[in-house]
Parts: sequence; structure tokens; C-alpha cells
Amino acid sequence: MKVAVIGGTGLIGTRIVAALTADGHEVVSASRATGVNSYTGEGLAEALAGVEILIDVSNSGYLDERGANDFFYGSTLNLLTYGAAAGVRHHVALSVVGTDRLARTEGGYFAAKAAQERLIRGSGRPYSIVHSTQFFEFIASIADAATSQHIARLSHALIQPIAAQDVAAAIESVAFGTPVNGVVEFAGPDQFRLGKLVREDFRIRDDPRELVADPLARYFGTDLDERELLPGPDATITPTRLSEWIAQEAAELR
Repeated sequence: MKVAVIGGTGLIGTRIVAALTADGHEVVSASRATGVNSYTGEGLAEALAGVEILIDVSNSGYLDERGANDFFYGSTLNLLTYGAAAGVRHHVALSVVGTDRLARTEGGYFAAKAAQERLIRGSGRPYSIVHSTQFFEFIASIADAATSQHIARLSHALIQPIAAQDVAAAIESVAFGTPVNGVVEFAGPDQFRLGKLVREDFRIRDDPRELVADPLARYFGTDLDERELLPGPDATITPTRLSEWIAQEAAELR
């Protein structure tokens, strides 16, 4: 089966491409690095020719609402339009657990993601939207965004992070199933305070920054309720625990 992975050279995309290729599928890894630009449409018709499943794991380089909305609207509209012309029978998009809640309360990047999801829902195309919690691999970026003058201030909010490899496996399983024409959620097995999660990352990387738990701290510019980043009760729980991921990361750093 021929599958296109939009954002195929990124964190999740590379893992999906590798898994699909190993399973014997014909895979198109589509990104600007491979000459395909979903936002401008450059190379998109050629990339989607003969494709049956389109997996969109691309992301905006902008976190503000205007920039992110511009990217997601333009890119998603192109993918739906070109995908329909190519006869794509399943459009799969990766999004974020809590998008609907955070779009209502905070706007910004999450409002752009919510708009992307509405565009997919209203397209009339067979689709599945995969909601994932935050990735273990993104912990360092959480810390960097929360750091000022060598002090990382982290919200008290709870988070239930997931390994990127588990996200890739979840997306593959959804992509080869019947389109749900709705949202399916995936999360890691354990909940943590943001501060504890970042502290573990600091430990394995010997990061010297001071960490402060601050109830007023923001998450990428967003105020969080305690449970706003957590999945719903019907989420599928993936297997990789933080301790296992840390052991893998520590081994790679040695």
C-alpha cells in the first residue's frame, strides 16, 4: 500500500516512515527537506499520486495564533484538496490532547490546531484525528521555554507524557484501520507534575539549571488548570514508562 507521511523527516514522521518501510509499504516521506511543501503546494501533487493513506504529522514553526493558524489552514486545505484529487481514502492527522479545552480558554497555538481539526471534519473526506499527550522527547523544550536567567519555573499542572515511538505506533495502527471520522486519544502510562518530569530530564543530562515549582508559571505562554493536559477516560494507554525512556536516553548519551 502507498502511504504519504507529511512531515516525514520530523520526530514522529521519521519513526512512522521507518516502521511502514519495514512493514513493506511504499512510503513517500514528504517535507520541505524532500522537496514537498504542504503549505505552498510545491511538489504535493506528485507526492500524493497513487497514495491511499495520508498521514499528517507536520507542525507549525510558529506558536502564536496568527502564525500557526496561517500554516495549519493553508497546509491542511492543500492536503485535503490534493488528497481528494489523488483518491486518498484515509486522512490521518496528529493533534494534541486538550486542544478543544485550551483553544476555548487560552487561544494561541491551540486555537490554530482546533481550526485545523474543524477544517478536516468539515471536508467530507474520510479521516481520523489522533490526539496525543506531550512527548518525552519534548521535555527539554518545555524546560527551555520556562527558563529565565538559568531558572526554570514550572507549572503545578499534571501531564501524562508519551514516548515518540509509541505515538508513531499509535498513528500507524489508526491509519490502517477504518476511518473513525472523529478523534482518538493516546497517552503514556503515568501522570507527573511538570516539575518532576523536567527534574528527571535535568538529572540524566546533568543540567545545572535551578528548577522552581511556580503555580503562576505558564506553559508555552499558556495558563494551565491542574488537569488540562490530561487525556479523557477513553484514551488508549501506551506501554513505555518514563523510567524506561530515561534508561534509553542515558544509554544514548554515554
